[in-house]
Amino acid sequence: MSYFLGVDIGTSGTKTILINEKGRILAEASASYRLFHPKPMWSEQNPDDWWKATVKTIRAVVAKADKPKESIKAIGLSGQMHGSVFLDKEDKVIRPALLWNDQRTAAECEEIELRAGGRRRLINMVANPALTGFTAPKILWLRNNEPRNFEKVAKVLLPKDDVRRRLTGGYATEVSDASGMLLLDVKKRKWSKTLLNKLDLDESLLGEVFESEDVTGNLTKGAAKTLGLTTDCVVVGGAGDCAANAVGTGVVKSGILSTSIGTSGVMFVHSDEVQVDPQGRLHTFCHAVRGKWHMMGVNLCAGGSLQWFAETLCKELGDKVYDVLNREAARATPGSEGLFFLPYLAGERTPHADPDARGCFVGLTLAHQRGQIARAIMEGVTYSMRDSLEIIQGMNVPVKQVRVSGGGSRSKLWRQLQADVFGTKAVTINAEQGPAYGVALLAAVGAGAYKNIQQACSATIRETSATPVDRKTKRVYDARFPTYQNLYQSLKGDFKSISAIES
Repeated sequence: MSYFLGVDIGTSGTKTILINEKGRILAEASASYRLFHPKPMWSEQNPDDWWKATVKTIRAVVAKADKPKESIKAIGLSGQMHGSVFLDKEDKVIRPALLWNDQRTAAECEEIELRAGGRRRLINMVANPALTGFTAPKILWLRNNEPRNFEKVAKVLLPKDDVRRRLTGGYATEVSDASGMLLLDVKKRKWSKTLLNKLDLDESLLGEVFESEDVTGNLTKGAAKTLGLTTDCVVVGGAGDCAANAVGTGVVKSGILSTSIGTSGVMFVHSDEVQVDPQGRLHTFCHAVRGKWHMMGVNLCAGGSLQWFAETLCKELGDKVYDVLNREAARATPGSEGLFFLPYLAGERTPHADPDARGCFVGLTLAHQRGQIARAIMEGVTYSMRDSLEIIQGMNVPVKQVRVSGGGSRSKLWRQLQADVFGTKAVTINAEQGPAYGVALLAAVGAGAYKNIQQACSATIRETSATPVDRKTKRVYDARFPTYQNLYQSLKGDFKSISAIES
């Protein structure tokens, strides 16, 4: 039997799994690393940490599974999207990578739209507006603010693709992750020469673009020795973490929408054709399914909001902090006694595209207890994801089923909140490893175990539970949701004033 590795290079850590030809997980391992915030709203990591975590977890999984190294045929890579790894001509990392949740590039976003001839023309070129988290603004930021470093740049790679470089020795990416660089012609699934020329950027800075299941190279002798594998092991394109998670939850055909509550929150829907939000509120990217696309809304600080509350203000609860907060939040009344939370701790992407947005509680009184505050955070995150769902539905994209995943899917309360706020049952599936599982399946397709990714998902993924809507609670949230939406509109001018004062 053949075996396949799925490696997910995330923001808080790397997770690796090994599956067999039937999709059964035989072993898994994870390793964490640091996130740096050198200035407010800045977010960076050291690419060497991703590589060390990849080596550590692959070696751990191979040891746990105890399978012949020759039988491990392929590796699929997933990773946090948009991050920028700047390499010199000797493949040395020039500076820490700027991440997806870094908000320093507002001026560069304006520059890109100006060079492109306006927001509408930019969306026509690459299907999306310029957002601070995307990669192209980061490249321009380096050119504008660290010109000596920019002069050294020979390649710009995404996080998972820098790991790929260390595995195969080649410079490559794939369509789903490349879509988030703001340099890909999403409709044609290739680099946009038009936009690159307007930005005075050379295409040689970028890797070759593949489809997600395509083989991008074999392990080098050095990488194979380091990992305890063979040079016959191939590395497939893989996918950005959102598309990989969609594959890992079986969202590879029309009518299925996936939600993921991890550090960020994602609403992801498959599309057989290119569908572009003319206002640029939703992302339109290439899917990890050959020749298909997806639409996606992103909240930058979903599970990250609860993590902030737990680790900053509830340290006294120790290792059981999330169990306690979930229990207390479940006892609180739906609507949290009039308390609202705007989860904009890292700015916001969908639907506001506002790097100046800030997190805040509105409606706080002396009567509020910790459980109500925790519930308000969870409700606010779920409201923010409903923002995306309403745009998707407003564009007449079919949504027949919602599949929930990420850390939020393991919380009974958060599953119920999604069902009640979205107004549809929340379905879980048998594979909980999300992105790592998705790219392990892509690796299996690339190695020939399946004809295509639809066949792989059909053979391995099944529903395991469904949380029905509580109609009474749904009415509570339906009544409160407009107020939640109005709060941003009321405060957005103040957010800009706060940002100006900070700068």
